[in-house]
Amino acid sequence: MYAKVIVDVWANQLNRPFDYLIPEEFEDIIEVGMRVAVPFGSRTVQGFVMDIVLETTFEGKISPIIKPMDLEPVLTPEMILLGQHMSQTVFAFLISCYQTMLPPMLKSKYEKYFHLKDPEAYPEIYQNYFNGEDTVEDVGQFTNQELAKLLRLRKEGVVSVEHKVIDKAKVKMEDWLIRLQSPMDYQVIQAATPLKATKQKLFLAALEALPKEQSEILKKDFVDQNGFTAADVKTAISKGWVKLEKRPVNRDPYAGREFTQTNALQLNEAQQLVFDEVLHDMRQDIVKTYLLEGVTGSGKTELYLQWIDEVIQKGKSAMMLVPEISLTPQMVNRFKSRFGDRVAVLHSGLSAGEKFDEWRKIKNKEADIVVGARSSIFAPIEDIGIIILDEEHESSYKQEENPRYHARDIAIWRARYHHCPVILGSATPSLESRARAQKSVYQLLELPTRAKDQPLPEVKIIDMKQEYSKNRGTFSLELQEAIKDRLDKKEQTVLLLNRRGYSSFVMCRDCGYVLECPNCDISLTLHMDVHQMKCHYCGFETNIPRRCPKCFENQIRYYGTGTQKVEEELQELFPEARIIRMDVDTTRKKGQHEALLNKFGSNQADILLGTQMIAKGLDFPNVTLVGVINADTSLNIPDFRSFERTFQLLTQVAGRAGRGDLAGEVMIQSFNPENYAIQLAKSHNYREFYAREMQVRHMGNYPPYVFTTMITVSSEEEGLALREAVKIRQYLEQILTGQTILLGPTPKSIARINKRYYFQILIKYKREPQLTRALNELMLQTQQTTANKVTVSIDVEPMSFL
Repeated sequence: MYAKVIVDVWANQLNRPFDYLIPEEFEDIIEVGMRVAVPFGSRTVQGFVMDIVLETTFEGKISPIIKPMDLEPVLTPEMILLGQHMSQTVFAFLISCYQTMLPPMLKSKYEKYFHLKDPEAYPEIYQNYFNGEDTVEDVGQFTNQELAKLLRLRKEGVVSVEHKVIDKAKVKMEDWLIRLQSPMDYQVIQAATPLKATKQKLFLAALEALPKEQSEILKKDFVDQNGFTAADVKTAISKGWVKLEKRPVNRDPYAGREFTQTNALQLNEAQQLVFDEVLHDMRQDIVKTYLLEGVTGSGKTELYLQWIDEVIQKGKSAMMLVPEISLTPQMVNRFKSRFGDRVAVLHSGLSAGEKFDEWRKIKNKEADIVVGARSSIFAPIEDIGIIILDEEHESSYKQEENPRYHARDIAIWRARYHHCPVILGSATPSLESRARAQKSVYQLLELPTRAKDQPLPEVKIIDMKQEYSKNRGTFSLELQEAIKDRLDKKEQTVLLLNRRGYSSFVMCRDCGYVLECPNCDISLTLHMDVHQMKCHYCGFETNIPRRCPKCFENQIRYYGTGTQKVEEELQELFPEARIIRMDVDTTRKKGQHEALLNKFGSNQADILLGTQMIAKGLDFPNVTLVGVINADTSLNIPDFRSFERTFQLLTQVAGRAGRGDLAGEVMIQSFNPENYAIQLAKSHNYREFYAREMQVRHMGNYPPYVFTTMITVSSEEEGLALREAVKIRQYLEQILTGQTILLGPTPKSIARINKRYYFQILIKYKREPQLTRALNELMLQTQQTTANKVTVSIDVEPMSFL
């Protein structure tokens, strides 16, 4: 028998399965989807088994598989097919696609060890394989025949296998004490124990006192409850009173948390119509992608919960994706409160061990609902009944590194595989999704009003050009009065500034020198809390200069405004206010997102100040004022989506106000108040914005009227990167048809990042039959140019053109 293996070597020429002989002792062990160790040239590498065949067409010498690296498949047949689809559509190596699907622990080097569950029932195995111990950690000591025997015993349930990860979080183990005698026997032993052995008598009495039906107890609990020591336990084991057994335990990130049980809410008329429409199609096994366009506060989450309840009652599973980790805590709380332990959570805020254990929980079918961010779309869940992407317009659903997949596309592929619906929800759908709904590629569902008929908040636009004639502070006088009014009423305020740090840059007022990053073509940002200048692209840090490095004068001044500086100004204006700042800098540590949101949600703070992570998905009924400090931050970015993103951000953050019984108010400060994105956000008019923006896109030949692919060339040598980019442009001109538009090569908006120069070529097309072939051939050329210190990346439908 032979295995077709994708090896862990990143090279285009090796982006295909290689045939390996399956040794006789592993013929009934190795399965499709397992990782295996195989010889490759002069080294040993790992690979994924893609298929098992009886014969091979390869005429040369075929090397045997060294050994299996997994004890059961880590990739399902569905994931193997999905990886092949991803590789062909996003132009990535197969090995990178498969590694993306797995939790970090399974991407790392790790060791396995065997544990014999019942040594007394298998004395020969206990002596010959385990050398009189319950556990063998050095798996490498076994021959292939012995390893095959142990793997068969694992299938029979005699032996269990645990993993020890090197330089990563380990599988957490707990010590259990197993009672080896009956309570009556312990009485006899206790009577025969010398009077001086007080601790032994107490230990026996504690064992005797355990309930008759309880034959085992967690060692930690037993020791803590009775005041015993490790030496006492060791003595009991040596005398044969108890046996110590190590068992793996899941690292539950929500262990100890209590979730108040909730029940389904009564749907209003609009919600019920939408719910019934999807439910009817689900019962008819009609596969569709739905675009749920509902204003902020229209009750989309309750619909998600009720659709999922219908699905799991039929014995199927469900997936719920959110775009940002900051949204996950509230979403998890809602799902855990409704569905309890059936929910598994996957997102980047978990530790490596927690991710691994949640992944195992899903794979072992201990959870049938997955809630998480982008990468959770690859969760090994089976028999999916519904997939939901909330805030579908968010760019964070697109991975910016190889493989550059979009979670929406993966969701639609998996939905077709499982024959189930996909729900794309948003108050401000992306233009691409809305255009697909208009062409009936997606089915449009609408929720035009809030769930409890609350009015949408009143929005005021404050012209900061006029404000500057009387007030040059960050906060307009009107916004200051509104904040003071909320503080007096004990109501809460949310303030948005989409720029972290203290100041945007520092500049010498004498010579105009701006302190720039030595690795990137970008100015450094001042972070006053750590007294450092930081680069937000490569991570470079340096001290704040006291004098100008160029002219040596003492005229260094701070320019621009970040969240740190605004927090400082806010505290000066309102000394009594309790302020929470929420940005990347304050949420780096594990659990800080949830801790800050819980603090604000329990009214322990008056003002929540943050970047775009606070703009969506959050539901706080006591928030009656939302202030946008500078609506122009994303307005004039050189990207054709800048107006769309501005409108979405303003509409989303405005939707945080007035979600409870109290009316909401929104104040937007802008130097460009006449811009249609800002004006239409004021009136919450998505339809008008969609119509206006589609006209602009049509005139400029941009999505959704055309498809786009971005090719980026980078090198530490600027001239080398440019020459390679020109060669690629010339190559594409020879292959692609005249209907395709090629733009570039041009430097990226930030031409140098982390000591590498970047040039990009944009391909715009409606139908290009030669493109797939051209890009596949380009991948081969990419491998050849890597030796020349040039990197070429391909991004299909990029979300950013900067």
